[in-house]
Amino acid sequence: MEDALGHPRLGYYMGRDPFGREGDFITAPEISQMFGELIGLWSVVQWRAMGEADPFNLIELGPGRGTLMADMLRAGGGVDGFLETLTLSLVEISPALKGVQEGTLLNATGAEARRAQALRWISDFSEAPEGPFVAVANEFLDALPIHQFQRTAEGWRERLVDVSETATAEFQFVLSDTPPEGNAVPMGVEDAQAGDIVEVRPVATALVRDMAQRLNRHPGCVLFIDYGHPMTACGDTLQAVKAHATHDPLTEPGSADLTAHVDFGVLAHAAADAGAQVLGPLTQGRFLSSLGIQARADALAQSSPAKAQGIADALARLTSDDGMGALFKVMALSSPGLPPPPGFE
Repeated sequence: MEDALGHPRLGYYMGRDPFGREGDFITAPEISQMFGELIGLWSVVQWRAMGEADPFNLIELGPGRGTLMADMLRAGGGVDGFLETLTLSLVEISPALKGVQEGTLLNATGAEARRAQALRWISDFSEAPEGPFVAVANEFLDALPIHQFQRTAEGWRERLVDVSETATAEFQFVLSDTPPEGNAVPMGVEDAQAGDIVEVRPVATALVRDMAQRLNRHPGCVLFIDYGHPMTACGDTLQAVKAHATHDPLTEPGSADLTAHVDFGVLAHAAADAGAQVLGPLTQGRFLSSLGIQARADALAQSSPAKAQGIADALARLTSDDGMGALFKVMALSSPGLPPPPGFE
C-alpha cells in the first residue's frame, strides 16, 4: 500500500493531481469554500486560546491542491494579527502536488500567503518547527498503510500480497503460515468468526503518539477529519478508487488511490496514553453544524442568489447522513489545560 501510493517513480500520488472532477475523487474542500473557511476560523479560536502565540505554527498534513489551506488563510486574514504570526508547514511527499499547492497558495491567495512569515514543505510531521501549533489532517489518515489479519480455524493469520503462479503472474491475497507476533491483533475483536478481517494502522498510531508528545511540550491542537468508525470492529475496508469508481486494489497498483477506514478508537487510546486530551470523534455533520455552516451557507446564498442551489447542494453533501455527514468523523487532540475547541464543548 505504501509503495503503490508513494513509490518515488511509480507511486500514485507522486506524478499526478488526482483531485476534482477530472481526477479520481473529490474531497470536502473541493466541494465548497465553506469547509475551509470554518476550519480557518476554528484555527483562529485555537490561536487565541494559546494567548495569540507569536510565532505560531499552522500545519496541514496531505494538503491536496492547497484548497483547504487557501480557504483557511482567507478566513484567518480577517482577524488582526493572525496571519502575521504564522509559519506554514505542508506535509507533502508528492512533487506534482507541491507544484499545484504552490500555485494555489501564492496565486489565488497571494496577499494572505505573503503576510505569513514562511511557507515550507516537509515530508513528515516530525520536521515541523517546535512551538505552539495547530495541525489539520483532512482525509490523510485513510491513505496511511494498513495491515490486515484474518481469523481462521487455526487462529489469526496476516493477509499478505503474493504473485500467482499462473502465466499472467497476477497479484493475489494470501495468508501467512504462522500466527502474528506479539499483540499485532488489536483488542475488541475477541468474538471474531472464521473469515473475519481486522485492520491495524501502525504508521497512523505512531503519528498520533508523536503528535501527543508534542502537545505535551507545546500548547497546540490537532484536527483529524476522515471516514472511519469510532470503535475497533472487524471488516475489510481496503478499497481502490479510479475515475470516481471502485477499482481492484491489486490491479495496476500505482494507477488508483488506495484507502481504508480509520479506526478512531485505537488512535484515541494511543493519544490519551501519550498524554493528550482527546475530543470526539463526532460526525462531520454535527461538527460543521456546530461551527455555523448553515449561517455561512445562508450568507453566501444571499450574496449570490444565482448560486443558491449549488450552495444548498454542497451543504447537504458535507453535512447530511446521505452525504459525508455521518461516515466522516472528526476528532481533536489538544494540550492538557487548553479549553475544548469549537465543536467539542
